[in-house]
Amino acid sequence: MKGLVRVPAIALATTVMFGCAADDPHQRAKTGAAIGAITGAVIGHQVDHDSGRFIGAAVGALAGGLVGNYMDEQEREFQRELEEEQRRNEIEIERLKDETLKLNLNSEVSFDYDSARIKPAFKETLDKLAEIMIKYDRTVIHIIGHTDSTGPADYNQRLSERRAWAVVYYLSDRGVPRDRLRAEGRGEVEPRASNDNASGRQLNRRVEIYIKPVVEGQESKAYTSPDY
Repeated sequence: MKGLVRVPAIALATTVMFGCAADDPHQRAKTGAAIGAITGAVIGHQVDHDSGRFIGAAVGALAGGLVGNYMDEQEREFQRELEEEQRRNEIEIERLKDETLKLNLNSEVSFDYDSARIKPAFKETLDKLAEIMIKYDRTVIHIIGHTDSTGPADYNQRLSERRAWAVVYYLSDRGVPRDRLRAEGRGEVEPRASNDNASGRQLNRRVEIYIKPVVEGQESKAYTSPDY
């Protein structure tokens, strides 16, 4: 099949895993990042680039005509289960034009300042998210971390990545399949508001979750990093 390339994923995974020293205190984060990179490489090379069709997908694809209803039902469940969180301005739910669902998590309630450790009180919300994500399994979930501009840009980039991975680890531990989860940090480069005042900086410190449907014949789009 023209345009189709296969990757020896097991060999690559073995090389990366054993490349992390056993006494490395950051081994878990590195291992998670390595798995994500391997998953992305495998997915990227399982696409027939002539047709855009995904080869051998673990996630079931939706026929184009069913996507709207499928995402409607999922959105209603998020709205219903997260009613209290929305009332407290802890989470925002938005439907984008390509049927993607966007969830915006307020970092003030999800993480301590300058930390990638999820606050215990916010875990109940993530538990609700995980249940719905498991139920609606024909989607790919992109977790993207953002920061304000306080401090060095390289530090903010690393913090945004650590927060995104923290959410990925948590959802995965709650049963969301790892091959449906993608983590990315964008640091301070995509602010929602001005960084010149406290209220703007608060809006900019956030984690966004994009839930993209896997559409038959267009599977590769679900795995593409969100750009809205």
